[in-house]
Amino acid sequence: MIATLLNGFAATPWARAALRYGTIALAIVLFLLSIRRAGERIGRIAERLESTEKANEIQRRMLEAAARRPRDRDELVDRLRDGGF
Repeated sequence: MIATLLNGFAATPWARAALRYGTIALAIVLFLLSIRRAGERIGRIAERLESTEKANEIQRRMLEAAARRPRDRDELVDRLRDGGF
């Protein structure tokens, strides 16, 4: 029954044109929504990359500071006396 109604509706020229334009409009809307979704995904990935780079930079600085630290009390005392701490 529904198929008969749809076939009867699609048989008229103005209905075919309406279906054609409706299909084109639907395709454009779906395309724009997919572009928006992809943009959001790219934005989240870029934000995650930026935060990872910041964390890596902080960790690198911490490791460099740990490499320059005094090894024992005597070295600490020497640095404090020299004023190079």
